[in-house]
Amino acid sequence: MAFTLADGIAYVDAAIKAGLDVDEFAPRLAFFFNAHNNLLEEVAKFRAARRMWAKIMKERFKAKNPKSLMLRFHTQTAGCTLTAQQPDNNIMRVTIQALAAVLGGTQSLHTNSRDEALALPTEDSVRIALRTQQVIAYESGVADSIDPLAGSFLVESLTDQIEKAASDYIDKIDSLGGAVEAISQGFQQKEIQDSAFAYQRAIETDDLIIVGVNKFSIQEPPPAGLLKVKEEVEIFQKKALAEVKTKRDNDKVKAALKKLEETAKGTDNLMPHILEAVKAYATLGEIADVFREVFGKHRETVVL
Repeated sequence: MAFTLADGIAYVDAAIKAGLDVDEFAPRLAFFFNAHNNLLEEVAKFRAARRMWAKIMKERFKAKNPKSLMLRFHTQTAGCTLTAQQPDNNIMRVTIQALAAVLGGTQSLHTNSRDEALALPTEDSVRIALRTQQVIAYESGVADSIDPLAGSFLVESLTDQIEKAASDYIDKIDSLGGAVEAISQGFQQKEIQDSAFAYQRAIETDDLIIVGVNKFSIQEPPPAGLLKVKEEVEIFQKKALAEVKTKRDNDKVKAALKKLEETAKGTDNLMPHILEAVKAYATLGEIADVFREVFGKHRETVVL
């Protein structure tokens, strides 16, 4: 959560330095969070994030528009919690995660499908994921009030703890020179890899129970009924792309990409030139190639 908000701070800083007034763009900012399995902790996480962002915008950036203080966020249930073993258990996991997101105040929601640890989801799995959202929205009653768990001693205490811990992380990132500089030093990556290592060790030592994985496991047959994308789909897509490249005005494409390259080497806004390239039917890959040529590829700093 701290890393996400620190990234937001970097974006706001950059926009202000580019000459924008904070209240001109801040109401349109949006965030993306994962939801995990610990229901009340996840609710507290989202509550803490909303409270922290309001303080950051008001105290750090002196925003005056109340909408600038609002943390609008999308939530996706956590793919890393899906298990290949007993995949139907993932339906319950996704339900808990989606419920936490709604209780925490999410504005939009993506529910993963039960079989995504094994393959792209089938139509039946996608429908169950959709119905999960719909049951929460229309049958559970949790969307009928704002912040329904406010006042709970545990939730309020967890919210305070998470806000304090996340604020400490942001202070650390600030001391390193901000999110971009901290990334270049490998700070976030090391924290993430250390957390992932500790999580995996906890599973392997049974300090953390994953139902169907290290406890309550069963002998299972090989998975059946998984989605398989036919080779014909790839052939069709390649043919369609080739037709677009043949029929488009390639001189216009080259000119648009050249203009984009020239602009990328300066400091002007790239968006109008990206849009011109898209209108000329330049592909995403061709546009990305321009950026790779100008800016190079990011190589993450690995710190052991």
